[in-house]
Amino acid sequence: MKHIKQTATAVALAASALLVSACSSGTTPDTTKNAADGRPIVNKENWPEKTPTSGLTKDLALPLEAYMASYEDQVTIEQAANDLQQSCMKDYGIDLTLPKAGANPPPSDNDANIERRYGITDRAGAEKYGYELPPALREHTKQPLRDLSGAEVEVLTGHTKPELPKAPEGVKAGGAFAGLGQTKPARAEYNGKKLKTGGCIGWSKEQLGVQETDPVVVAQLAGDSLVQSMKDDKVVKAIAAWSSCMDGKGHKGLADPYKAMDQGVTNDGKPSQESIALAVDDIDCKKQTDLVKIWSGVESAIQNKQIADNKSLLTGIKEQHGKQIATARKQMAASAR
Repeated sequence: MKHIKQTATAVALAASALLVSACSSGTTPDTTKNAADGRPIVNKENWPEKTPTSGLTKDLALPLEAYMASYEDQVTIEQAANDLQQSCMKDYGIDLTLPKAGANPPPSDNDANIERRYGITDRAGAEKYGYELPPALREHTKQPLRDLSGAEVEVLTGHTKPELPKAPEGVKAGGAFAGLGQTKPARAEYNGKKLKTGGCIGWSKEQLGVQETDPVVVAQLAGDSLVQSMKDDKVVKAIAAWSSCMDGKGHKGLADPYKAMDQGVTNDGKPSQESIALAVDDIDCKKQTDLVKIWSGVESAIQNKQIADNKSLLTGIKEQHGKQIATARKQMAASAR
């Protein structure tokens, strides 16, 4: 059960960092693939569907998804924040171009990660890629960002450029230890203008009304509902039936679909014939045992109770998100003029 709880929580929380990081940094683009090869930097064709259109989760949505930000909304807020930050920097005489939002979409539209919440569910994808993501989602678009001076970092972030401490003896410089850079409060002004609290990034969040804790709150509830659902007798029996089905197909000792995913993911990201066969059998057994329908039904009931118990909090989050999106869209329209 410890493994299940860790995996379930990870499924629900992994995507929640997306909106927070998107609206808080604005300075760290992906760097694993060059965008200067004729491809559009932002290709909406690769964006996830709001609701799955194929597989065992086709048309499936959980109650808490109504309180989650869609990927399109996340991109809108991030791009609006970027536009504000660039404008803010220009006010200090600094010309800065930040990465375009939406260039590297996730596999799921929101924090529910419904397509893989109960393990993989799309047989057509499994036949091609096993447990791996499609190539379009494994490629990352590089958007080069020039190195910022110390003063520019202060104007942008409201703190100094991280100072890397001396690596302890035996630790190579630039390794994992390098991520522990220390910062200090920024200077009071630059080019005769007082710096904004939190820098241009902090100012952009304030203008948009971004509440970084909101997506985390909903994701935590979704994580709890997933963990709770795995203790329900109906789900326990359905998972046991799935495991027995997998055993009958020659896949021994798989206690739950997450174990199958752990086993099926390859080290190099290239699906093997064995991983494809496992993935296809996994989905076939889910279909045979009606696992996804049973599991999602149980979790939906749990989430409905969570919503009733946290109605005021969730309603406030939803209303605040609506205000953020409205403000972000106005900002983007103004920037486009």
